[in-house]
Amino acid sequence: MQIKAKLLDENSIRRTLIRLSHEIIEKNKGVSDIALVGIKTRGVPIAKRIAEFIKQFEGVEVPVGILDITLYRDDLTEKYEDPKINDTKIDFDIKNKKIILVDDVLYTGRTVRAALDAIVDIGRPKSIQLAVLIDRGHRELPIRADYVGKNVPTSLSEIVHVHLNEIDGEDVVLIAEK
Repeated sequence: MQIKAKLLDENSIRRTLIRLSHEIIEKNKGVSDIALVGIKTRGVPIAKRIAEFIKQFEGVEVPVGILDITLYRDDLTEKYEDPKINDTKIDFDIKNKKIILVDDVLYTGRTVRAALDAIVDIGRPKSIQLAVLIDRGHRELPIRADYVGKNVPTSLSEIVHVHLNEIDGEDVVLIAEK
């Protein structure tokens, strides 16, 4: 793997998540009935950070859930020989909530499609919105994010790597050649 560029460093990730938090508050005219659901793996710490910023700005704790979409993937057999099933943990009723799905990178849209299926199996929210740190294009499904940290046009031979302190020990977003 050859690193081509650093897209975001620790400070720019922080600033981006602050901006996304403000956009979520503004678009929803506050935070009543909002819940964040992070898509495993890196969507979870991003959702928790956004929730923390919202708490700082609005003084309200927004619930955060964890969504494992492994069994909902349409490429399960070709991508994962022995899939590891992690628990979905949503400790609140999603009915009549505005669910904001949170992920690190939006690419083909297949992860988001799987997340939508998983959410609907849990219950029927008032609405579902999507927040992503990076949108790299190359959609295969008609899915778009409501909140985008950074649009990064990429080639199909490139990979976007998001590293977060909670998982990887550092905050950085890199672009590399496959």
